[in-house]
Amino acid sequence: MTTFAELGLSPKLLKALEKTNLQMPTPIQVESIPQIMKGRDLMGLAQTGTGKTAAFGLPLLHRLLDIGHPPGPKNVRALILAPTRELVTQISDNLTIFTKGTAVKVTTVVGGASLNRQAMALARGTDVLVATPGRLIDLLERGDVSLQATGYLVLDEADHMLDMGFIHALRKIAKHIPVKRQTLLFSATMPKDIEEIASTYLRDPVRVQVAPPGKPIEKIVQGVHFIPNGDKAKLLEEYLKKHPGEQALVFGRTKHGSEKLCKLLAAWGFTVGSIHGNKSQGQRDRTLTDFRNGQMDVLVATDVAARGIDIPGVRHVYNYDLPNVPENYVHRIGRTARAGAEGNAVAFCAPAEMGELQAIEKVLKKPIPVIGGAPWAADIVAAAPKPNQNRGGRPGGRPGHGNGQGKPQGGRPEHKSQAPKPQPRQGAKPARPAGGGQSPTRSGNAGKPRPQGNRRPA
Repeated sequence: MTTFAELGLSPKLLKALEKTNLQMPTPIQVESIPQIMKGRDLMGLAQTGTGKTAAFGLPLLHRLLDIGHPPGPKNVRALILAPTRELVTQISDNLTIFTKGTAVKVTTVVGGASLNRQAMALARGTDVLVATPGRLIDLLERGDVSLQATGYLVLDEADHMLDMGFIHALRKIAKHIPVKRQTLLFSATMPKDIEEIASTYLRDPVRVQVAPPGKPIEKIVQGVHFIPNGDKAKLLEEYLKKHPGEQALVFGRTKHGSEKLCKLLAAWGFTVGSIHGNKSQGQRDRTLTDFRNGQMDVLVATDVAARGIDIPGVRHVYNYDLPNVPENYVHRIGRTARAGAEGNAVAFCAPAEMGELQAIEKVLKKPIPVIGGAPWAADIVAAAPKPNQNRGGRPGGRPGHGNGQGKPQGGRPEHKSQAPKPQPRQGAKPARPAGGGQSPTRSGNAGKPRPQGNRRPA
């Protein structure tokens, strides 16, 4: 089995790795590190949680250690772009651990923080700048940073960056970077647009793929519960009460809806926080820190948390609202079963979300086992409001009020307690009772989430 030492990394990096949980390199690291150390452009495809940060970070730092003198004022030697603040912070935290005991300087710039403080941090230059595209453009336009000496460009979670509309920002940033550079692109999926980006910005790249897009995460036990939108909050309460003391991540579709759900759960006595685009960076950081430290059991989030959050204690993921982009489901559930642990993922499906569920199952190439309720009849789905039309009313609202979704299949009353025994769909494993019982079946991973809020994060 290959070790980090056998990959030829600097002794200083190997010493830093000894103090981390990284014992042996993952497949993406084994394939990528030697190629990057040779100076090759690289396009890496790997599902979430496979160690992509170390795959590009370690060889990049190895090359920077050889320079031997500090960067010039406002200069950046290596630029890493990521689509969300949380992902930028995670990358920066990892690189800071890897560079402990070295002279390599890592700087982070994201929206929601003081521009002036970030400009001051860049005034003396930095070896590695980890940034969101929008905030970097702000600093470039103010003349607070120069990319003229940047010899390395890394695009992390490129598919998500593309989905959030950052292609124009990328073009603007690329004009500031020398053509003669090493470029690395990492993505969980490879849509056509990513291929075009690769052909534009990478020169004769090595392609590394260690897992096909959409490959299931085997240790995640999944299930779908068919439930009217008005009953979702009470069903979530039942699930949370069945697993006291176990951390859960709840995904909502909108910022407003997620915040209302957070307040409702707090009123019901749960220790809960929320992160979404309407929160400041400081608020998001504090909430994540509290969740990571076990000071809260439930975190309600929009898709800003679908990537870039690595909290090993998360045992349960609840898709309170199904995502618009089917691949994003895989990234959401990938927040559990971290570091070799097992996890559960439950999807709540209202009539208006049948289309989203079918798209998710197409990506997974298998049905998600039914663990509650029964698939909605075609006439109920047809009568349900579209995703952007008053869907669902308020969390915890009265069943059947404000959702316009009618009665469930077979005349089943809207209240979940009167539901018949769930019937598994064709190809699914036997169902279990609503909200508990035996865990669902294994599956899922890979993809690109939907933007939350503005196309350029603040």
